[in-house]
Amino acid sequence: MNFIIKLLISSFAVLITAYFLDGVTIGNNQFYSGGSPELNKFSTALLVAVVLAFLNTIVKPILTILSLPITFFTLGLFLLVINAIIILFADKLVDGFKVDGFWTALWFSLVLSLVSGLLEMFTRKKEEE
Repeated sequence: MNFIIKLLISSFAVLITAYFLDGVTIGNNQFYSGGSPELNKFSTALLVAVVLAFLNTIVKPILTILSLPITFFTLGLFLLVINAIIILFADKLVDGFKVDGFWTALWFSLVLSLVSGLLEMFTRKKEEE
């Protein structure tokens, strides 16, 4: 149940982040094409959240290990580049999710982290009460 809540939070975070950034668009995907446009966007955002969770679980550790020397040399700032690469992978894998370039992916990963953190903070407060 906790995984589903985190996935929904990530989906809303993807929608909010795409709304605020100009170079990121969320449209229709190949899995769900019926209903309202808002539901189509949410289903695409949900698919993006699932793909990002998969990529962060499988691909990111491999990239982090391979780039360990440069990550150490840049004091961890290269991890931002790895996050942008993960976003660009998700762009290629999900139909209906478009990121204009590397710098947009970098901004998307930063804003997505902030929005996800804020949304999770609100849900944690609600659980504590």
